[in-house]
Amino acid sequence: MSTRLPDLSQRLQTQDPGFLRIVYELWGIQQDQARESASPLRQAIQQFASTLNRDRVRQALDSLPTNAREALDDLLRNGGKLPWKMFTRRYGQVRQMGAGRRDRERPYLQPASPAEALWYRALIGRAFLDTPDGPQEFAFIPSEFLALLPSPPPETQSLPLGRAASPSERAHILLANDHILDHACTLLAALRLNLTPEMEEFVKGSWALSSPQAISPVALQALLISAGLVHGVDRLPLPEATREFLEMPRPQALVFLVQAWLESPTFNELRLMPGLILEGDWQNDPLRARRAILQFVQRLPQATWWSLPSFIAAIKHIQPDFQRPGGDYDTWYIRSQTSGGFLRGFEHWDEVEGALIRYLISGPMHWLGLVDLAAPTPQAKPNAFRLSSWAQDLLNGKPPPGIKSETEPLVVTSDGRVRVPRLAPRVARYLVARFCVWEGVDNEVYSYRITAASLRRARQQGLKISHLLSVLRRHTAALPPNLVQALERWEEQGSEVRLERAMILRLRKPHILQALRKSPAGRYLGDLLGPTTVIVKPGAAEKVLAALVEMGYLGESEIIE
Repeated sequence: MSTRLPDLSQRLQTQDPGFLRIVYELWGIQQDQARESASPLRQAIQQFASTLNRDRVRQALDSLPTNAREALDDLLRNGGKLPWKMFTRRYGQVRQMGAGRRDRERPYLQPASPAEALWYRALIGRAFLDTPDGPQEFAFIPSEFLALLPSPPPETQSLPLGRAASPSERAHILLANDHILDHACTLLAALRLNLTPEMEEFVKGSWALSSPQAISPVALQALLISAGLVHGVDRLPLPEATREFLEMPRPQALVFLVQAWLESPTFNELRLMPGLILEGDWQNDPLRARRAILQFVQRLPQATWWSLPSFIAAIKHIQPDFQRPGGDYDTWYIRSQTSGGFLRGFEHWDEVEGALIRYLISGPMHWLGLVDLAAPTPQAKPNAFRLSSWAQDLLNGKPPPGIKSETEPLVVTSDGRVRVPRLAPRVARYLVARFCVWEGVDNEVYSYRITAASLRRARQQGLKISHLLSVLRRHTAALPPNLVQALERWEEQGSEVRLERAMILRLRKPHILQALRKSPAGRYLGDLLGPTTVIVKPGAAEKVLAALVEMGYLGESEIIE
């Protein structure tokens, strides 16, 4: 959105005549001219504007302190305006004082900041201007000056942000990988099965096969929702989209997730980042922050390990407001999870913005194969990073070379266990997971077991044994005949064997059991196992023992209910 900057009349019309006399003095306008035109104020402003030309402006610039000239050049490079909070953080405050105090103390003779030096020369003003995010307060150069001010020198901040990492910062290397595809398969299957506690433990355990920086299940679920693979309300996988994703070759599947992340306005790193509690109904723009940090990262030297702390510090210096429209640090209600205190104001930048940059690089950008990480020790947080060898291809939507194919076979044993290597087809593991009990992950191999209960659960979701057999035959070198027979028999007849826990009552003589069965306590007894042995129904042990006491027999129990 293009916004015309206010002119000198708009800049000065709210000032008192004493302020305009200061402007005349600092610009070298003769006092008699000032007196002649001091009243009314409008004529004085018009005469001041009429005296301006390139020579007078050049003379005024020559009298400016060096840091005030740098502040003016910064405004010129940004179209003549900067958010007021950003400008004053960089170039100091303009002290607020009434006309009487100002005329006594004469702050314009010894300005407290570059901003104050420009303020009393009317070279800058302060006003609310329209932006795509609504009106925001800006420091601006009055429009008359824009045509008279010389072009600023080229910005020197084209150099990389920060410095190269030291050997100690990059001692322990964590290369980018594609394990996010395996975690996505695991989580999609778990969500399809309604993520029971058993599955939650398997999901957590499966993360152990990759680095400590692996994506969390919560963040991955948010990414899968952003990618259109999981419904945002019921958290169930969308069948057709999930099938297409799982059938993609690994390079294309990784590109798919990267592109979904790059363009997602809903995957909100600030709200996913650990350590913060966000309250209230304010909104941030995750896409704006993500694009800003990506641009900074792409300016770094290729194939060079870079210091993460120095990179964060450099962004704080040159563009701290990368995610805050207008540099507003007061209206976002964010609390520290550790202290419980609110992190409001620019003084908490490191705990919010700085932490977000670290999270973006060591989190999503690493999870998605875009950056390699390094740390001083295996247990330490990453202190260095570099773009991975896959980064440029992934960012440009191209499948990177060097990603292994999913060609490893499944291993099925005669006792109904299925072992699925990480590089077996994901679509096969997804279906196996829906038919089986999940048992764990070891050495990049997922373990499952076929049980009657897991088969019933699959049947309730509309799956058939023929689906499982088809996948096993296609992706297994040898399928045990006994297991095929057992599966087909179960499909026709269901479970033919039942194993259950039972509470057994043993009596010394048969007539005691006969008397007990005829008593009111007989309703607590189950199947007979012999003339002196019977099953007791769950929860009835104390009632049976009490009935036996009434009959004149004391008993003891080895069961703790």
